[in-house]
Amino acid sequence: MALAFDEYGRPFIILKEQDQKTRLRGIDAQKANISAGKAVARILRTSLGPKGMDKILQSPDGDVTITNDGATILEQMDVDNQIAKLMVELSRSQDYEIGDGTTGVVVMAGALLEQAERLLERGIHPIRIAEGYEMASRIAVEHLEHISQKFDFGASNIEPLVQTCMTTLSSKIVNRCKRHLAEISVKAVLSVADLERKDVNLDMIKVEGKVGGKLEDTELIYGITVDKDMSHPQMPKQIEDAKIAILTCPFEPPKPKTKHKVDIDTVEKFQTLRLQEQKYFDDMVQKCKDVGATLVICQWGFDDEANHLLMHRNLPAVRWVGGVELELIAIATGGRIVPRFQELTPEKLGRAGLVREKSFGTTKDKMLYIEHCANSRAVTIFIRGGNKMMIEETKRSIHDALCVARNLIRNNSIVYGGGSAEISCSIAVEAAADKYPGVEQYAVRAFADALDSVPMALAENSGLQPIETLSAVKSQQIKENNPHYGIDCNDVGTNDMREQDVFETLIGKQQQILLATQVVKMILKIDDVISPSDY
Repeated sequence: MALAFDEYGRPFIILKEQDQKTRLRGIDAQKANISAGKAVARILRTSLGPKGMDKILQSPDGDVTITNDGATILEQMDVDNQIAKLMVELSRSQDYEIGDGTTGVVVMAGALLEQAERLLERGIHPIRIAEGYEMASRIAVEHLEHISQKFDFGASNIEPLVQTCMTTLSSKIVNRCKRHLAEISVKAVLSVADLERKDVNLDMIKVEGKVGGKLEDTELIYGITVDKDMSHPQMPKQIEDAKIAILTCPFEPPKPKTKHKVDIDTVEKFQTLRLQEQKYFDDMVQKCKDVGATLVICQWGFDDEANHLLMHRNLPAVRWVGGVELELIAIATGGRIVPRFQELTPEKLGRAGLVREKSFGTTKDKMLYIEHCANSRAVTIFIRGGNKMMIEETKRSIHDALCVARNLIRNNSIVYGGGSAEISCSIAVEAAADKYPGVEQYAVRAFADALDSVPMALAENSGLQPIETLSAVKSQQIKENNPHYGIDCNDVGTNDMREQDVFETLIGKQQQILLATQVVKMILKIDDVISPSDY
């Protein structure tokens, strides 16, 4: 406790807990919150677009990540401020829901906060600003629907899907072979998609990587790869028309549930025990042979004796295979996972056209490829690259491309990229502002200005004059009434994004605007920040 005096000299007691609290109220609290949000947006702003910069992130244990993926940068950043954490959550929400546009949504929220700060300084109430933003976001989302286009695609016409995935991959390190990776991503998604129900289960696509080789060696395998080799070096390296027994029970004699002790005091007793153990192994191997299995894949290890027996009985086996991989193998081969040897029957065997062991380079690294499966609705994208960081960044890039392809199968509407959609929405929102007679009109206009921040950041990151470029494109859009003009980041020579084949998904762009507006409204409604000071 502490004793203090008021302005009339009367003493009063301050409790210890209250003494340790610092407090921000009213406009000061709002400005502090806005400044924290803007700081996060400023970090990501330089990573936006095809010419965006990468960030190096170092974890406490020394691991280094090089990326320009917004969600990954914010995920690995050390953030203490609560408002900054809201921005991290915003990026994560966009990643979970859409999978792409994680940088753009934070840049958009930062621009909205910047505009809101100017309005607060002019004495406009934060609630009126929030209401104005809500109105403007509705106009922008409806306008996006209006300028969007639908396209037809199918197994024979995948070009529109490939072009949209290429737009996503343009801003990544892997952009030099974006077409190859986009085609692989689209084919993988179409392999696991149910086009009638417009449903895609991305868990059926396994993304694996191996250091060595070049990025162009990345391939799509219609089957599953397992980072294991045959349990015995003398087992066959290639099996055609394989019948696979998928086991989750250990290849060893059963262990009694109760505590026990075996006293062996003669050689005969020891021989009896050894023979009994051998008989167990013999029965297990014979059981697999009897049901017609030509390959055993086991979740657990097995004894050297069992391994030797399997090799002699000409039954190839793989041990220590993970649970997730077993599940994918079962789905791909149409087999059933068998938890006990007694339940093994011919109907539960999986079938694959080819199982082969592949070696990599001069190392002892080997992998098992299970291909030409009975059910090809489980596929593997196998990435090659010069180093571990390159492979990890390629995995993140392919995740974005897979999500974009999935979103297009769910809703095949697209808008044009390069900031053209934001510029068009900005013009529409600006025009609609005059319809609102109240103070909200200022907030609606501010929203239109905030929309311009995305094309401005694109121009800035591409080494162009941002204000000059934006005003030229904006006047071109208004003059020709064409919403396809955007920022020519790649210096192709035309601002028409339709000619450049730069597409983005409609639902991704709508989600960006809605999520950014929701978070900014939440931040504007906070007028009191009470936090304990350092102990």
